[in-house]
Amino acid sequence: MEIERKYLIKELPDLSKYEKEVIEQGYLNRNPAVRIRKSNDDYYMTYKNRGNHSQKNAIVSEEYNLPLNKEAYEHMRPKCDGELVSKDRYLIPLDNGLTGELDVFKGFLEGLYFIEVEFPDEEAAKAFKEPDWFGRDVSADRRYSNAALSLLTDKKDIPEAE
Repeated sequence: MEIERKYLIKELPDLSKYEKEVIEQGYLNRNPAVRIRKSNDDYYMTYKNRGNHSQKNAIVSEEYNLPLNKEAYEHMRPKCDGELVSKDRYLIPLDNGLTGELDVFKGFLEGLYFIEVEFPDEEAAKAFKEPDWFGRDVSADRRYSNAALSLLTDKKDIPEAE
């Protein structure tokens, strides 16, 4: 079970001091989400099902990661629907031992940034007080899911921060 919240970003912190992953991912299915991902030199297939667990204060979903090799990833890559999503992910330590995963999108989604925070339980997610540089909470807005974003073809189609 994964419990997370997702926020837009008001202001990027200095990213030079944080660990970075270079990610490319595509979707073979959207509901439930079946995705393939290359993260640096690691390859995965992920099954993710939100079911009826999405709430205002958190997204609760089932998630299973299976390792792939490069050849399997490359074989499935052209089978993905929509565009491949490319991003740099920075791991940013937060209060209470939490880590923010800040995504800086590249390619057709360049200029979009958001941060996801995973929690040990729903109570911690509800009690979380985001730092000032976090923007609007978009946890329940499915337009900001990577699966939905992969269907966009132009930067002008990126959902506006409301």
